[in-house]
Amino acid sequence: MRTRVVAFFQHEAAGGFVLLAAAIAALVASNSPLASLYDGLLDTRASVRIGTLGIDKPLLLWINDGLMAIFFFLVGLEIKREMAEGELSSVRGAGLPIIAAIGGMAIPALAYILINLNNAAALPGWAIPAATDIAFAVGVLAVLGSRVPPSLKLFLLALAIVDDLGAIVIIAIFYTSDLSAIHLWLAIAGCTALAVMNYLNVRRLSAYVTVGAIMWVCVLKSGVHATLAGVALAFAIPIDSGDDGSPSPAEDAEHALEPWVHFGILPLFAFANAGVSLAGLKVGDLFAGIPLGIAAGLFIGKQIGIFGATWLAVRAGLGDMPAGATWRQVYGVALLGGIGFTMSLFIGTLAFPDPAQAGQVRLGVLAGSLLSAVAGYALLATSARASDTVARERG
Repeated sequence: MRTRVVAFFQHEAAGGFVLLAAAIAALVASNSPLASLYDGLLDTRASVRIGTLGIDKPLLLWINDGLMAIFFFLVGLEIKREMAEGELSSVRGAGLPIIAAIGGMAIPALAYILINLNNAAALPGWAIPAATDIAFAVGVLAVLGSRVPPSLKLFLLALAIVDDLGAIVIIAIFYTSDLSAIHLWLAIAGCTALAVMNYLNVRRLSAYVTVGAIMWVCVLKSGVHATLAGVALAFAIPIDSGDDGSPSPAEDAEHALEPWVHFGILPLFAFANAGVSLAGLKVGDLFAGIPLGIAAGLFIGKQIGIFGATWLAVRAGLGDMPAGATWRQVYGVALLGGIGFTMSLFIGTLAFPDPAQAGQVRLGVLAGSLLSAVAGYALLATSARASDTVARERG
C-alpha cells in the first residue's frame, strides 16, 4: 500500500489530480449544508504582531497573499533555471515558446475585452484568461504518457513558464493598489540586500529566506502585490553549483519546496478559491460579461493565440517545431493552454476583490478550464491512436 502511495505522488500527473480533488471539494462544500462552515472558515481572521507592527487578515487572504508568495517563489526558481540551463537558455530554443506564450496571452485578453467592451465594470478582468495553469496542463499531458512526444511536454512547460512570467509582469504593472512610499523603499532596500548577497556568493539559504520574509512584509504594506516578493527572492538565490559539485542553493530550494507547493499550497489555494454556489444558477448566467469573457478567452482565445503564434513562428523560421510532433498535437497543446485555473483564479481575486463578482470569475474560469482540458485531452488521445494506427499500417 505504501509503495502505491509513493508511486502516485511521484507521478507527473499527481499534482494535477490533487488540485482537481481540492477544487471538487470546494464545489461540494459550497453547495452543501457545509456552505456556511466553508465561508466562515475562509473569513476567520488571523493576526501576527510584533510591537506596533502587525498584519491582520482573514484566512483567505493569508492563503492568497502569503502562501501564494511561496508558490511564486517556486515559479521564479523554475524560470531562473530554464533561463540558465533549460529550454529558455538559448535564443533558438526560447523563440518558439516565447512567441507562443505571447500569442496565448494577447488573444485571450483581446477576446475578453471585445466581449466586455461596453461594460466598464468588467474590463479590469482582461488579464484573467491570459494565464495558463502549469500543474493542470502538464498533469493532463502526463496522463497520456509516452503517447505524446517528450519535446511536446518540454514545449508546454516552457510556454507555461513564459506565461507565468508574463502574469507576474501584468500583476506588477496593472494590479497594484495605492502605493506606500516608505514601505516601497524598504522593499527596494531588501531587494538590494539580496542582490549584494548574491554578488558576494552567500550560499546559506536561510540568510536569503530571512531577508525575503522581511521584504514580503514591506511589499505587502507597500501596495504592490506581496507575491512579487517571492519572485524577487527567487532571482537572487545563486543557481551555480558549489566548488565541490554540490547542488546550488536554488536547486536545493526548488527540490525542497516542490512537494509542499504541489500537494499543499496549490490544493489549499484551489479549495479556498474554487468554491462557487450553484444554487439558482441558470445556463444564461454563463453568458454574463465576466464569465463569458473569461470562458471564451480561455477556451477560444488561448487555442487561437498559441496555435496561431506557433504556426507563424515556425513558418517564419523563428523557432523549430517540437521534434516528433504533428500540427494536430501542437493544436492539442494549444487547447491545454486554456486551462487557466490557479493563476486565472488568482488574477481574478486581484481584478475583482468584491465578493459579488467573485462567483462570476470562478464560474468563467471553471467553465473555460474544463472545456480546454477535455478538448485538449481528447484531441491528443485520438492523435496518439491515429499515429499508432499509421505506424502499424506502415510496419
